[in-house]
Amino acid sequence: MELELGYDLLGSRLRSIGDVHLTYGRWGGRPHALGPHPLEYDMLGSRLRRIGDIEIGYGRLGSVPRTFGTWDVDCAAWSGIPRRIGPYPVDHPRLSGRARAVGPLTLSYDALGTRPRRIGLPKDLHTLPDDLLRVLFLVLHLQAERNKSSSAAS
Repeated sequence: MELELGYDLLGSRLRSIGDVHLTYGRWGGRPHALGPHPLEYDMLGSRLRRIGDIEIGYGRLGSVPRTFGTWDVDCAAWSGIPRRIGPYPVDHPRLSGRARAVGPLTLSYDALGTRPRRIGLPKDLHTLPDDLLRVLFLVLHLQAERNKSSSAAS
């Protein structure tokens, strides 16, 4: 089974993961909720601090997540690309910041290979469990933030 990732009319903002909708504020910008889970950012609005009741802890440098609730987050030190979030491995093609798999989920991208379009679920899953939904969103969020900062640096 596959879940579609929905985007806004311009194709720049993620609007849904399957049946779970992301809610944005009046002026756009960052999402405020992932379905029933409110999203909370730090005071400057630059780092995602919480997805629902799960807090995201960052390292000393502040941009690389170290914990997701009670789970450890293993990130590549120089890039901040997550390799594992709790029990879920995150697979990336060599030298790529694009996630190819998150735990049992597979991600497929658009024709240009820049934007994720579909999430493949294993045969035994018919819906996305809540913890896996939150981990998937965190991976997609971190990937989008890296893409923004790398395109801003260009």
